[in-house]
Amino acid sequence: MKYLLFLGTVRDSTPPKPARLGLRVARACLNHLKQFQSEHNVELVDPMDYDLGAPFKPHFAYAKGQAPKSLDELAEKIKQADGYVMVSPEYNHTMSPALSHLLNHFGSSLFSYKPSVIVTYSAGQWGGVRAAMSMRGILSELGCLPVSAMTNIPKAQEVFNEDGNFQEDQNVERWNNYFARGFLQLEWWAQATKQHRAEIDPDEVIQAFKKDPSQRNAP
Repeated sequence: MKYLLFLGTVRDSTPPKPARLGLRVARACLNHLKQFQSEHNVELVDPMDYDLGAPFKPHFAYAKGQAPKSLDELAEKIKQADGYVMVSPEYNHTMSPALSHLLNHFGSSLFSYKPSVIVTYSAGQWGGVRAAMSMRGILSELGCLPVSAMTNIPKAQEVFNEDGNFQEDQNVERWNNYFARGFLQLEWWAQATKQHRAEIDPDEVIQAFKKDPSQRNAP
């Protein structure tokens, strides 16, 4: 399996401390996948590595061959991936604007018929759970339906070191079991959808609108 792990933070200011707490969470996810599902290829997508510019212009709005190279490369990675890990903090009871802005640059056809898993975190007690609920709708609209098991991490700065490893006072076995719920569901669905896409091309069976959103309208 090929997975993309999207990190939903570009904040390097404080408070809260530490800056870019999400990097610890993303590295923890990578550590877990490498340890327990090492046969898979997982790549981190950090929005700080992409100059999205202004005004907003999504990848699919460019003429063929005219999009910025970084957007073209990421679009191809999204297309080739078998599943997605979405890591986000919570902003005003919803997902990170950095993550939604990045995802909005790409059409749903790149994500469709593949699963995703939601991982949220916070410096406080709720673990970003309200952001997780809002993410379900966005990911479903993109076509990468989220698995039922979500991972919500409260007080992440007390759970992980900067390298994503657990701090000494944490119950590592319980945390690994908690992470495994979502990642094993992701693996099961990713294998199933990859096999079925190879047998039946969904684009030949299900007509998606290509030119005008009115193609979605009821008769």
